Amino acid sequence: MPDPVTKIMVIDDEEIMRDGCTRILSKNGWSVVTAENGEAGLAELRKSPKEIDIILLDLMMPGIGGMEVLEKIQALNDIPLVIVITGYATVASAVEAMKKGAYDFIAKPFTPDQLRIVVKRAHERRALQKEAEFLRSERERSLRDVATEKSRVNTIINCMGDGILVCDRDRCIVLANPAASRMLKILESALLGNYASHSNLPPELSKTIEDSLKAEGIVYTSVSQELIIGESQETFLRAHTAPVRNDLGEVMGSVTVLQDISYLKELDKMKSEFIAMVAHELRSPIATVEQQLTVVLGGMAGDLNEKQDQLMTRARERTRGVLTLINDLLDLSKIEAGKMVQYKEPLNLADVIIRVVEMMKTDAQAKNIRIDFLPPASISTIQADRSSMEGIFTNLISNAIKYTLAGGSVTIRLEDQDGFVEISVADTGIGIKSDDLPRIFDKFFRVKTSETRQIVGTGLGLSIVKSIVDAHMGTISVESTDGKGTTFSILLPKAAGLAGCEGNA
Repeated sequence: MPDPVTKIMVIDDEEIMRDGCTRILSKNGWSVVTAENGEAGLAELRKSPKEIDIILLDLMMPGIGGMEVLEKIQALNDIPLVIVITGYATVASAVEAMKKGAYDFIAKPFTPDQLRIVVKRAHERRALQKEAEFLRSERERSLRDVATEKSRVNTIINCMGDGILVCDRDRCIVLANPAASRMLKILESALLGNYASHSNLPPELSKTIEDSLKAEGIVYTSVSQELIIGESQETFLRAHTAPVRNDLGEVMGSVTVLQDISYLKELDKMKSEFIAMVAHELRSPIATVEQQLTVVLGGMAGDLNEKQDQLMTRARERTRGVLTLINDLLDLSKIEAGKMVQYKEPLNLADVIIRVVEMMKTDAQAKNIRIDFLPPASISTIQADRSSMEGIFTNLISNAIKYTLAGGSVTIRLEDQDGFVEISVADTGIGIKSDDLPRIFDKFFRVKTSETRQIVGTGLGLSIVKSIVDAHMGTISVESTDGKGTTFSILLPKAAGLAGCEGNA
């Protein structure tokens, strides 16, 4: 069915021809307007140039002739299709009209079917023209939208405070914003278009980018790492690198986001220095108070009645708790400053553990708790700081005694594992709830139950233990069942090239 919005104009000086064309074409659903001469037709066309799709134009008219009207129609921006009507049916007039831009011609006299065929053919051609024009305008609009979007994205990326590095699958850097160039201290021209391995990137970042591009078929999300930039190591960056995948899951490249965390490092350093300074200044007067309380309780300042003795004893316990907290804060500051583990030497852990067990015997006997140390026949040597190792086992064994009820036991095992020495400290104490296990190594975290309410502690001991283990390239884990005891397990690497030694409990 013809398009009902198609509009046809008939320009002919014969009224009978105009009326006949109107009746024939209207039956096909087309809208028809008429003009009695060329001037009237051009005037109507100028009013609504885009509404007329097809023009039936008589060549032989008084006034402005059909050829002149055709030339003026061709000068319009939106040109309708022109079908020339000629009463002489000469090939010469038809060819001349076609040369001037007419689409087709029909000779008088013609039948209704002949008219419909010619107009229908023009209508189909006009529909194709409109479709082509629509597609062209859509393509141009899409291209403009793409260009606008690309410009907008580039503006956003270039104005970001975070650095952006994008590599294609061939490891070539295809995008680097000014922030990335500034943070990495590498010229933008030295980044764009160059391979990641040839762009003077930090070696660890280049390796991470390489690994992300090799992540085919691997569930690989992102990797975060810290970078130190500059010869004087004045800039600290956090880099997040992740592969970029297409709809099929294939790796198309990688993207790295860089964040400057230098100010966070500086704040952390200031915090640690402040804590260390305050703790150091408090330790001396608190220690003096604790000593004086001990003197008073010893009767050197005179006898105390029962109430006075209770109050002074409680004050000394609280003072010792503050001293313990101060010492833990100082240890934490040393760890954060990288000064806790200063001297590593070949170390036999059995000797260290035996010494700590001897120190803990008094506390264990006070609660009737048995301590068992089970070393292997052959004990490998580790490279470690003796003082730090003593601190680890003092903390773990002391905690085991504190959180074990009277009559319980603490078992320390020392075993050789492939390339590692494994130490476990197990107790038969009150245990740790599963909800608390993930936070057990957090700073200042303490398990809060009715059984632990009376146990004095700072919540820093296990955090310090983990930091020391990490500094020795080891790992620590915990297993516990509420009400059935807890086991801490430590893995420390053996000292390379040092033989094991014989030892016993």
